[in-house]
Amino acid sequence: MSVREKFDFELNEAQQHLIELSGLAIAALNKAVDALMDADIDAALEVIEDDADINALEEDINDRVILIIAKQSPVATDLRRLVVLIKIASDLERIGDYAVNIAKETIRIGKEELLEQAALINPMRQLATAMLNQVIEAFIEEDVVKAKEIAELDDQVDDLYGEAIRKLMVSGTQNPDKLSQITQLAFIARYMERSADHATNIAEQLFYLVRGKHYYLNN
Repeated sequence: MSVREKFDFELNEAQQHLIELSGLAIAALNKAVDALMDADIDAALEVIEDDADINALEEDINDRVILIIAKQSPVATDLRRLVVLIKIASDLERIGDYAVNIAKETIRIGKEELLEQAALINPMRQLATAMLNQVIEAFIEEDVVKAKEIAELDDQVDDLYGEAIRKLMVSGTQNPDKLSQITQLAFIARYMERSADHATNIAEQLFYLVRGKHYYLNN
């Protein structure tokens, strides 16, 4: 195996691990929101426990990339690709953290009946996970057109987040005995909004990979 072939093989392995990491992060986010909606404390606990797998996989990707850089001394596009892998892995790990945070809020809410405003979390989840699936597809295909669409979806998530916070604030005046749950739902909405932001970050990294310059899609 030539030096180039070995580099390509190791790079492909790191990228496959990144795709696996994205699947774990998206699954964690979905499971955390499902646990909230179903008042499933056991599922919420599983999200927290499974986060160790996400953290370990991110560390594995980082170690692989650092080893490739140390052994191969890549330059130009190859080095840019390796740096992007580390940054995307970090974004995905943070999404796993948000899933854990949602699970913790779910445990705090417990079996208490959810306020009707909680229903706004579902469309946020659907958009955020759609963004993540699309941006990973865009990364695999190096498709900046797909990546650009992520920013438009992010605007929709931001709008839903604003609507959720407004309705929760109104609910606070009407249901002062539910202030604890209102606060927890506001945190969960924020974690969903931040997850969508990280999908946009990944899209920005793809632009950097393909075009060699930074674009800020959230602006």
